[in-house]
Amino acid sequence: MDFGLDDKTALVTGGAGRIGEEDCKTLAQEGAEVVVLDVDEDGAQDVADDINDSDAEGEAIAIECDLTDRDQVSEVVDDLQDATGGVDILVNNAGLVDAVGTAGDLDPSIWDRDLSVNLTGTYNITREIFPNMCDRGWGRVITMSSLAGWEGGYGQISYSTTKAGLIGFGKTLALEGAPEGVTSNILAPTIVVGDLAELPHDQLENINEHWADIARATPMDKLGSEEDVSNLVAYLSSEQAEYITGQVMGVTGGVDLFTY
Repeated sequence: MDFGLDDKTALVTGGAGRIGEEDCKTLAQEGAEVVVLDVDEDGAQDVADDINDSDAEGEAIAIECDLTDRDQVSEVVDDLQDATGGVDILVNNAGLVDAVGTAGDLDPSIWDRDLSVNLTGTYNITREIFPNMCDRGWGRVITMSSLAGWEGGYGQISYSTTKAGLIGFGKTLALEGAPEGVTSNILAPTIVVGDLAELPHDQLENINEHWADIARATPMDKLGSEEDVSNLVAYLSSEQAEYITGQVMGVTGGVDLFTY
């Protein structure tokens, strides 16, 4: 299926991360001009170089940006919109998932940091792009939540809270954008581990026992890959997905299903 992204500009936040990188590459394969945006300038440039050295239909540029810095975000988006006429596809992928701690144990500074990056950072970039999409009458916003945001996650109080907040954020955008031809959807992946998803349980257990336990508990009997997420991102970015908005879509292999 041709997703018809040849004339579209896509911006992926956290584009140097594992899921963000795969989103960038898949969108470029579908013909989009991709902006790889990340606080990690070298990582973003590596992803852009990989795309431009590949056989992808679209090209890529790398931009360093700290989403918690509103002035920097505004300047970056203004420059992009002057250069491209506007961002057509916004993939809100940037986020931190490195903190573990229960409600009484988590360092409050980590709570503040995670809200600033995961939730407020997403707001900062979206508020600069979304109105222009509405003015032009076309746009796609795809926001990366998590299964932890859908169902909670023990020891992930700051991460789960921010990812739950992104569900409400994305649904609200869907309501605001629907009359203007702009869709907004939310993805909620479980753990994705690339090529490791194909390993037998015993080999996966040698790498990460927790991952192996999740794979065993998943009806599809394995973990997912970044490509499982990026393929859905590409579809939701397309004309074919114009009637899908405000949806939370799990990429989970069925691990969230009631199986007992």
